[in-house]
Amino acid sequence: MSRIYKLTVFEPSGEKLLDESFKAENDEQAKELGQNLLKEKNYQDQTHRCTSPSGTLLLFHR
Repeated sequence: MSRIYKLTVFEPSGEKLLDESFKAENDEQAKELGQNLLKEKNYQDQTHRCTSPSGTLLLFHR
C-alpha cells in the first residue's frame, strides 16, 4: 500500500522553493525517490527535508 511522503526545499531566508508530495511503498523507497527528485531539480545542495506520513524525518540537509 502506497503512503504519501512530503519533500520540502528552502532558501536560507526560509522561502519554500519546492513543496511536493509523492507516493512510495515504504521509507526506503521514499528516501530514494526523494533523493532522485532533489537531483532532478538540482536542489540536492539546498536546505531540504523529506518526511513520512507519521512525521519521521527521512532526509535532511542544511
